[in-house]
Amino acid sequence: MSDLPKFVQVNEEGPREGFQIEKGPIETRRKIELIDALSQTGLGQIQVVSFVNPKRVPGMVDAAEVVEGYARRPGVRYTALWLNRTGFERAVATRRLDLAGTIALTASDRFLERNQGRTMKENIAAQYEMMRQFKQHGVPVRRGSVMSAFGCNYQGEITAADVLRQVEAILAVAGEHDTKIEVLSLADTMGWATPRSVQRLVGAVRERHPELEIALHLHDTRGMGIANAYAGLQMGVAIFDAAVGGLGGCPFAANQGAAGNVCTEDLVFMLHEMGIETGIDLDRLIEAARLAEDIVGHPLPGSVKTGGSLDAIRGALRGGAQ
Repeated sequence: MSDLPKFVQVNEEGPREGFQIEKGPIETRRKIELIDALSQTGLGQIQVVSFVNPKRVPGMVDAAEVVEGYARRPGVRYTALWLNRTGFERAVATRRLDLAGTIALTASDRFLERNQGRTMKENIAAQYEMMRQFKQHGVPVRRGSVMSAFGCNYQGEITAADVLRQVEAILAVAGEHDTKIEVLSLADTMGWATPRSVQRLVGAVRERHPELEIALHLHDTRGMGIANAYAGLQMGVAIFDAAVGGLGGCPFAANQGAAGNVCTEDLVFMLHEMGIETGIDLDRLIEAARLAEDIVGHPLPGSVKTGGSLDAIRGALRGGAQ
């Protein structure tokens, strides 16, 4: 247990992950309401929107209005997702986001075709073009990511060798532009990961590239999100993406009702009970999760928002003993 990180960075992606996939239209003001609530929890980074084709992802049709509306809070980075030059330019135009570039590749060519309409070769070429755009706008790049890193509903098993090939391609793109990648995100886009596969893949990547800090983007499609996060912690991973209440899912993952990222408040609860610091106020985070459930108008899969933290029970028991 001594190998566990002492501090974990939790990146909140619920507003983007969740509102991109919800079936019913959600008012812009309510999206902003959730972002403002999350801003007061101690989270250091919130991914607020994605700049993607609104015909394919209608839940993001108001992305610019959402970015214009939230109240910036000191110490919080507000980020967005984009998949191409058009999306990036829309993000730049807002002038209200904390922009950071990512070299993003995909381990499954079949998922890449469905998600972005590109071949592997075209996607790598697109990353070279994005790097030129990042440089032109002075946007730093220190992160690479590999989507569908653990398995694919269209292609099947993804091997460590498949992922490592994408990592090498990411480093090649970065090297061509004299850029150093520091963080590598491994995304379980379609919920194939298990604790064993998390440890195997993290171990394989770390053995080949010990200089890279690994982040995990874990979906809870098959209820493995928290277990997979724990497996990552055992391997020393200290950066996790999460979604408040368990919001979201991938609209192109072919799972009807597929769950979103590992639930933020459940992850933070586990980390705190393990003695791992996050800088996050769990009680405020639980309130934000309940707000998220109210906004979408249906139950969300998170557990701690319903069960509550243990601190209130501990306090009551101490009070009763006096």
